[in-house]
Amino acid sequence: MAGLTTEDEKRKKAIFDAMSARSRKRILDKGYEKWDPFLMPKDPIDIRMAERRKTALSLMRRFLQTCSHKEYSNAYSQGVGEICMGIIGGDDRYRGIYEFSCWYRDILKNGEL
Repeated sequence: MAGLTTEDEKRKKAIFDAMSARSRKRILDKGYEKWDPFLMPKDPIDIRMAERRKTALSLMRRFLQTCSHKEYSNAYSQGVGEICMGIIGGDDRYRGIYEFSCWYRDILKNGEL
């Protein structure tokens, strides 16, 4: 890694020296000069998932507002929240539930059952 100031080079060396022998060996195998200990870490999963949760919650609220309060219970709204999070999150289990539900609705509409 080129272009480091002498202070950054000292910090890099200090970080390297504080590592375990196994970690140092891994860096040396890849090349100490290419190693950049100052890279910003990737976002944790909670930060990346937060936007999906926000979207799922707003969709769930929007859906429940279209329903009459007499039509649903706590279990109903919990089910809506669960499937909403599952579909938005890309979980195959909930995608399967959704696709089956659509298929079953179509069968009932067509009088095939």
